Amino acid sequence: MSATNQPHVMAPAALPGLREAWTALRGTAAGLIIGVLILGGLFHAEVAAAVFTWIDSTAYNHCFLVIPIAAFLIWDRRGALRGLVATPVPLIALAGLPLALAWLFAERLGIMEGRQLVAVTFLELLFLGVFGWRLWWALSGPLLYLYFLVPFGEFLTPKLQDITTVFVRYGLEIAGIPAYIDGYVIEIPEGVFFVAQACAGLRFLIASIAFGALYALMMYRSPIRRAAFLLISIVVPIVANGFRALGIVSLGHILGSAEAASVDHVLYGWIFFSLVILLLVACGLPFREDLKPDVPAPGAAPAPGSRSLAGAFACGMLIAVAAVSPAIAAFLNHSANRTLPQPAAIDPGTGCISEPGTPPVRARAAAGGQAVDQHIKCGEVAFDLHISAFSSRSTAGPVMAERNRLIRPAAVEETSERWLDQDRHVWRIVVGNEQPFVMAVGVWVNGEPTLAGLALRARMAWTSVTGARFAPIVVTITPAIDWARLPFGARQRLEKALTDFLLSHPELPDQINKLVDVAG
Repeated sequence: MSATNQPHVMAPAALPGLREAWTALRGTAAGLIIGVLILGGLFHAEVAAAVFTWIDSTAYNHCFLVIPIAAFLIWDRRGALRGLVATPVPLIALAGLPLALAWLFAERLGIMEGRQLVAVTFLELLFLGVFGWRLWWALSGPLLYLYFLVPFGEFLTPKLQDITTVFVRYGLEIAGIPAYIDGYVIEIPEGVFFVAQACAGLRFLIASIAFGALYALMMYRSPIRRAAFLLISIVVPIVANGFRALGIVSLGHILGSAEAASVDHVLYGWIFFSLVILLLVACGLPFREDLKPDVPAPGAAPAPGSRSLAGAFACGMLIAVAAVSPAIAAFLNHSANRTLPQPAAIDPGTGCISEPGTPPVRARAAAGGQAVDQHIKCGEVAFDLHISAFSSRSTAGPVMAERNRLIRPAAVEETSERWLDQDRHVWRIVVGNEQPFVMAVGVWVNGEPTLAGLALRARMAWTSVTGARFAPIVVTITPAIDWARLPFGARQRLEKALTDFLLSHPELPDQINKLVDVAG
């Protein structure tokens, strides 16, 4: 008898809340899954770019945990679903109209983060349209946590470098340690430190915000306490990273060696960051509200059949709205791809030759343009020149993606940039800091050398529709050498050879312009 009755006794206790969760989602689950898959197909480029960034950047490795965390938070809130049912809101698709316009603007401007934010917002609208207001609100915390899927915040790196440098500057003054600071270079009597991108604290900041949001959702019910803890999670890692950088420089002063202090500084940073997170947890515990029970929110339950039909209608309307902008962008991009220019080799100028047996090698650029490679010999130094040309109707996205790909070889983790000539902004000198490397890079848009910025992106967004006389191009010039075997201290010699070559060939920009003069 006991064995026969055991399943009837244990089932409700073993899986509490499953019945309420199924009651809430019944009739809409299948349509919701199909809608998510279709949205994933529409925004497959955004999904692929996000996953690649999660893999490639240590600042966003935690993004792989976002979906499991959101699923856990939904499970943790299953008791709040008691008495709730899905009440689809098909008219929520109208909110997708400005979103579709925002996505098109972001796509024309070449801002992938903007496209990804819009894609996740469409996903939120899908949940809202299928679930209805009451059910969505009950799950709003876990659903909004999905915004951490977007690898957002890279643009903050220069500002964080500035903050860290200022923190170190004033910290050294207070400590009485003599220092000369030029940009991100900090020189003390014991050696030189560089506030690199990895030292800016972006990875600490992003991870802290994601953790702060999770902790706030788990431990607090009050919106004010959640917002306060999230604000603390933003401020504390920035300040802590300043102390970390100051500590490394001060340690170099104490040890008498900058190199000894900077060894494994990233590892030390993570240990320090872990201690900061533990401090945040300890400070937040006295204000916890996680023991309060969920309050049932009963509501009228529409028939499952009507919910299923309304949910499918809401899903279909939203997908139709979301598909408009990708369709327009695909048409514009198809038109642009029909006018891809083919760049030719350039005249290397006086004192330089294109070596026999190494003719220009033409290939398709990684970001979708046409490319030409040329090997130039100038005295004892040889250079590899690469030109990637794009359609005159191209947006800034593929052009800047190609620039970023070219200036960051696989072995080079940290780079810094400066103008070759402060009066004539043509070439940027890119230098590898931890791995020896040097390259000159230039970007031409509408026949003029330029640097990436919002104004440039807006201008290219306009010419992507109207067209332009000159095709956008990316040019790189690198000393032809095996950088992995470069002797210590030889980078400065090659950097001087590269800058001398560029300064002695001021006609290069005009030559490059003629290569991509569409009307010429």
